[in-house]
Amino acid sequence: MAADEEAIDVDNDVVDGTGAPGDLVDGAAVEGAGPVDFTRDLIRWSESLAGIARTGLGFTESLYEQERYEEVLKVAADIKAAADDALEIRREQDHFVQEWLDSVGEGVPGYVTPKVAVGAIVGNDLGQLLLVQRADSGIWLYPTGWADIGYSPAEVALKEVHEETGIECEPVQLLAVIDGLRMGFTRFGMYMVLFHCRATGGELTAHPLETSGVGWFGPDELPRTTGGAAWWGPMAFAAINGERLAASFDPPRDDVWREGTPER
Repeated sequence: MAADEEAIDVDNDVVDGTGAPGDLVDGAAVEGAGPVDFTRDLIRWSESLAGIARTGLGFTESLYEQERYEEVLKVAADIKAAADDALEIRREQDHFVQEWLDSVGEGVPGYVTPKVAVGAIVGNDLGQLLLVQRADSGIWLYPTGWADIGYSPAEVALKEVHEETGIECEPVQLLAVIDGLRMGFTRFGMYMVLFHCRATGGELTAHPLETSGVGWFGPDELPRTTGGAAWWGPMAFAAINGERLAASFDPPRDDVWREGTPER
């Protein structure tokens, strides 16, 4: 089942202030698209070019190729700086180039791939949903965090739930695997793996650093500042109410990269 493509906020590494959920739609900019759509395209192009260049730097031993890849990084940084200007975020091109160069590995560790975040839709016997309020942004969202080496995705989900809320749970089903860049809620390559889990014990206890609130909410009780519930809310409560759902994902696009220019 393809994901309903609306923007959501997740953790503290997301785009802030680029529009309310629903302002961002499918990934490719089209004729007549608004400035937010084009800005998101700039970010995607920049991150893709930077990933190609950093991977090349991780594998090549040719000085000539190293210089060419570094030039590509400069172009990618210029594109990203332009996107920042559109978002009224002021960072210089050199900031991005140095940040990318510092992350270059050698060989296979240098192959650049999207980061992976894991989220958990946790329900209880009353049909309520577990949410946390992010301490930095004030946004309410399901528990989520970066995938850790040594843990399976489901194990990360359980760990994040317990760390952020004090609740113990068990995984029930996989709900979604989505591309954060395409959905418009991150400014770098990231995949979100979303699980449905069932609460089994524990007591509500907010993490002292990461969260400023935690609680159980029914479908008509979600806080006003809940992030992206328009796309994940119906799916979440359907799962909590016992429905078995096909995992949601981003449908393949006919053209991931636009070729040529449209005829007029």
